[in-house]
Amino acid sequence: MLRTDTLQITPEILNLIAQIDEFKGAWRALSTLAPDRLSALRRVATIESIGSSTRIEGSKLSDREVERLLSNLKINSFDTRDEQEVAGYAGLMDLVFESWPSIPFNENHIKQLHQILLHHSEKDARHRGQYKTNSNSVAAFDVHGKQLGIVFETATPFDTARLMAELVTWVKDERESAQLHPLLIIAIFVVLFLGIHPFQDGNGRLSRVLTTLLLLQAGYAYVPYSSLESVIELNKEAYYLALRSTQGTIRTDAPNWQPWLVFFLRSLSDQVNRLEKKVAREKIVLASLPELSLQIVEFTREHGRITIGDAIKLTGGNRNTLKGHFRNLVERGHLIRHGSGRGVWYELR
Repeated sequence: MLRTDTLQITPEILNLIAQIDEFKGAWRALSTLAPDRLSALRRVATIESIGSSTRIEGSKLSDREVERLLSNLKINSFDTRDEQEVAGYAGLMDLVFESWPSIPFNENHIKQLHQILLHHSEKDARHRGQYKTNSNSVAAFDVHGKQLGIVFETATPFDTARLMAELVTWVKDERESAQLHPLLIIAIFVVLFLGIHPFQDGNGRLSRVLTTLLLLQAGYAYVPYSSLESVIELNKEAYYLALRSTQGTIRTDAPNWQPWLVFFLRSLSDQVNRLEKKVAREKIVLASLPELSLQIVEFTREHGRITIGDAIKLTGGNRNTLKGHFRNLVERGHLIRHGSGRGVWYELR
């Protein structure tokens, strides 16, 4: 039986929830950016999320390498384990962003999402979408992908199916009764899911996608535009410590939810703060740019890079005029120039 009666709603927890919910309500007004700029924000956040979530689990691909890989997803064949994990995470995120209203929260769909997550992972072919049959434990990795040690022991394969059924039922019941705030339900689900670690591999990545799914279904529509995964990556040691601190008490008579709840809500708060700053910067900076410069910046956000040739095709502008705009954008710190001669290209700073 899941015990939440030891849950303490401290002033900090109340304040964090209030701040996050205030932004949730304000997002409709804040999201009045042009669709192409919103699309660019989402693209950057998606790349950050995929890169961070896979690196938390030991991948070594940078955001730039992730971006290059995503531009070639149609090849459908990936040589390394890191590439396979990125491709699977990208595919699952696309599905959740596009279809979240119609994805029921039940065990069958959690298994299906796991299958999509590991779709490209050859070594996981036998257990995609199936609960684990061997014991697993949670390991922590440093920035170089080296294992630091075991963070905590997980549920046995024998107990996994029962514990998952109980957890999913608890989430459904709590959503219907609305006794607990949605953010607390999501936080408790995540820490319990990771404590069970129901699948042989991919649990950490899947937990972060399920977090996004549950947040979207709870009305937090801004989630695709700011990466929660990158916040967690930046605070990876605190992430593991919070998980371990709470999970070590879950099977006792007095579960201590506080370490994880505070970390989780602080991370959501950081996600909100990042997006607020990005939206404000977009509105201020872009409003001050000439139309041609604005088109150049927007194209670069959308495609990751731009050349003079791209700009000519995009705007129909004169080459010398466009060179002046590029020079101004570099001087003002919007673009970085790479290469020389005919090989010159630009990316956002």
